[in-house]
Amino acid sequence: MAVPTLTPKSQTSTVILTSTGSAITTQNGAGNTTHYPFGIYATPGGSLYDANFISGASDQVAFTYKKLGGDVLDIELTVGNIYASYEEAVLEYSYQINVHQAKNVLSDLLGMSTGTFDHDGQMTGGDASGSAVNLSFPRFEFTYSKRVADGFAQAANAGGNRTMYSASFSITGTVQDYDLQTIISRSAHQDNDAATGDPVLYAGLVGNKKVRIEKVFYKTPQAMWRFYGYYGGLNVVGNLNYYGQYSDDTTFEIIPAWHNKLQAMAYEDHLWTRLSHYSYELHNNKLRLFPVPDGFMKNMYVNFSIDTDGWTQDSDRTFGADGINNMSTLPFDNVPYENINAIGKQWIRNYTLALSKEVLGQVRGKFGSIPIPGESVTLNASDLLGQAKEEQTALKEELKTILDEMTYKALAEKDAAMVTAIDTVQQEIPMLIYQG
Repeated sequence: MAVPTLTPKSQTSTVILTSTGSAITTQNGAGNTTHYPFGIYATPGGSLYDANFISGASDQVAFTYKKLGGDVLDIELTVGNIYASYEEAVLEYSYQINVHQAKNVLSDLLGMSTGTFDHDGQMTGGDASGSAVNLSFPRFEFTYSKRVADGFAQAANAGGNRTMYSASFSITGTVQDYDLQTIISRSAHQDNDAATGDPVLYAGLVGNKKVRIEKVFYKTPQAMWRFYGYYGGLNVVGNLNYYGQYSDDTTFEIIPAWHNKLQAMAYEDHLWTRLSHYSYELHNNKLRLFPVPDGFMKNMYVNFSIDTDGWTQDSDRTFGADGINNMSTLPFDNVPYENINAIGKQWIRNYTLALSKEVLGQVRGKFGSIPIPGESVTLNASDLLGQAKEEQTALKEELKTILDEMTYKALAEKDAAMVTAIDTVQQEIPMLIYQG
């Protein structure tokens, strides 16, 4: 039987990478969707559309063609493979830069406004929308340190974020014990103060939560009158230098406000420590007064706070619990292509080449060899895949290392080391002796 003569439709591969790309073709029509999987930088009308990105992707085709020897052997890739790899490289660079900036600023942006994001990672809403936060150099607010300090201040009864409330209840003669938890819970439920009957700010907030009693006190009308009548009153003080010659009310000096503040604090502490008629013990929010009340006072007052979850905040005074809490909620968009400088674009070219090698290796890996008459051609799929993975890893590690050396903390350490080194050098410079 005679061997048939085959007449193939084509004697060349139907998929061969061209030597150049086409910026005109790729920025019009449906080509954007075909060539760029995400189309973040290539879709006309998009927030990050950039014609220079398309030109860069087109130039990458010629670069990849030459680097992979396209003018010697066919490269089984399409221009679309190169465009997709170029987009992936830009997004990878954007990711690395955003992570680096997150390390720099996260501790200062915690609790601030976050945003909402679409499937491409672009912000679609929020107070920070359109602000390009990842391209900004923010103020150092030390928000994390402040939040920790608020916790210490709250424990020391010197401030903090927890809302403080005040309540009062009537004293009954000869009754020594009072359950503050019950009194406050009932007032919160009934929405009126136990002593005055006035509406309370903590209505409906207590329930079965244990309140934290911060202060127990009663009021007398004489206390501040005593202070205001103390020697010259406010803003003046007797000049003690003239004691022994004149009475202290003949000469007065203007004094700063902090002096009066210290006077008031000392006086209040004096009243609390030495002049109160009563003392008390507090166990599990159960108050016992000493001595047994005898009718001297009518009402007792307490300042307290309500233990709530750390992320619960008042509607009228938020402290940022629903704001930025970690890297994933930072209002960071993809880095605009126009803000990537020559350093970044060279990294993108090399990373795109490595990605293209990986795609080519995957394509050639589908056939271990191609039979030809009397012989076979072995493809280099494994070599391409190995080189591609190695180059991608090396490029990412190099970029991470460089960025870690340029965090704000690292820059400050380098500046400190430079100042120390310069100071050491200057110490060795001999001092000239002036001769007149």
